[in-house]
Amino acid sequence: MRPYIGIADFTSFGQVREMLSVFNCHLSKGSSRQLHVGVMMSYKTFCGIPSKWRDVFPPKGQIPEIFNSNQVYNCLHYVDYDDKTDFRILSQAILYGGTNIHAIQLDMVWPDPGMIASGVHASRKHVEVILQIGKNALEQADNDPQVVVEKLRDYEDVIHRVLLDKSMGRGIGLDAQSLLPFARAIRKNFPQMGIGAAGGLGPDTMHLIEPFIEEFPDISIDAQSKLRLSGNALDPISWGMARRYLAKALEVLP
Repeated sequence: MRPYIGIADFTSFGQVREMLSVFNCHLSKGSSRQLHVGVMMSYKTFCGIPSKWRDVFPPKGQIPEIFNSNQVYNCLHYVDYDDKTDFRILSQAILYGGTNIHAIQLDMVWPDPGMIASGVHASRKHVEVILQIGKNALEQADNDPQVVVEKLRDYEDVIHRVLLDKSMGRGIGLDAQSLLPFARAIRKNFPQMGIGAAGGLGPDTMHLIEPFIEEFPDISIDAQSKLRLSGNALDPISWGMARRYLAKALEVLP
């Protein structure tokens, strides 16, 4: 499973072309890393319900155009912290990714694994599923790595990767020492499962991921809020910051 370096909130294919050029320019020879192109969607924006994200996330009809390259890892980030999604909605959300969608990340709190499996099956798409394990999910697991492992057993053969992310788009700096016990427990019990980490990563904060690298050289990462001058995910990405983030990440990560 190829590790990735991710950027959430792409809104045009021109941005993808630019970031892919930067990525390829700094990619070390022989590296298997890939550029994760993240596009955001939520239950509310999917259903046309008023949301503060309405003017931030791209219209769902534009997603296939953003996912126009097979040289990157195209991932739809689907957000629903209110547990409103059923398998039909999930299936339709995946279909909005078009022919080049490679993955769907579920920013949800321990969603029903049967719903996920049914939604992917109904879409008839071969997509990887990434489960975000965020602050609320960890709290429901008593912040205990062994409880997280037990919960993940229900997702075997349903998900392919997890993203450890206490920040959940708020720009809170990743605390590697608090997350490493979870990564160790997941790797020990699910050696084939990809592991990612996120939280306040950007061009000036890549040191936050360094404690992971010795034990998890294949760690994947994602960035969102710290690619804005304001640090607010409601504001547009600074693509200059995104360029510097990719260059720094490829310098730090093997």
